Amino acid sequence: MDKPSLTVGSEQEISHSPADGAGPADRFRQESVRRLVAFSLDGQRYALPLPVIERVLRMVEVSPLPKAPAVVLGVINFHGQVIPVLDLQRRFGRPSNNHGPASSLLVARTSRRTMALPVNEVVGVKEVAAETVTLPDAVFPGIGLVAGIVALSDGVLFIHDLETFLSLDEEQRLTEALEGKTE
Repeated sequence: MDKPSLTVGSEQEISHSPADGAGPADRFRQESVRRLVAFSLDGQRYALPLPVIERVLRMVEVSPLPKAPAVVLGVINFHGQVIPVLDLQRRFGRPSNNHGPASSLLVARTSRRTMALPVNEVVGVKEVAAETVTLPDAVFPGIGLVAGIVALSDGVLFIHDLETFLSLDEEQRLTEALEGKTE
């Protein structure tokens, strides 16, 4: 099996297998080998399913977005598309990291929107057998936001579920902020 590679440049597009009618997250859950984009944030390693990642970008200036939920750092303009930048640190209730030029942005797609996540480093693509992914409730009941945990020879990866990253209220407030609506 060819191992996918991932490099960070000024812009790196991620290629996926052809669509079969199922969404990226659905295809990911059905695979016997899971391909994960591993990244680090303040020393902890996390991962997202490869099918949800569209691109890896070098960090760029993030413009503030008034009236956005607190978890939103702001927006970036990517080839004319306004993409919200969401902060994993804030989501976990930790202080936001000041991401400098050495950081990267993971541009990912959920069923509702495209978003960017600032990370310290993109480690690369990891392939893991589906049976090695532990469901989060088996380890940390009620952890939320985490779709699975994988123990690797060099540490643990927490696999995020971006579909649950924003609450319904945050989704609505973000949409309103992006459309320029005010109360």
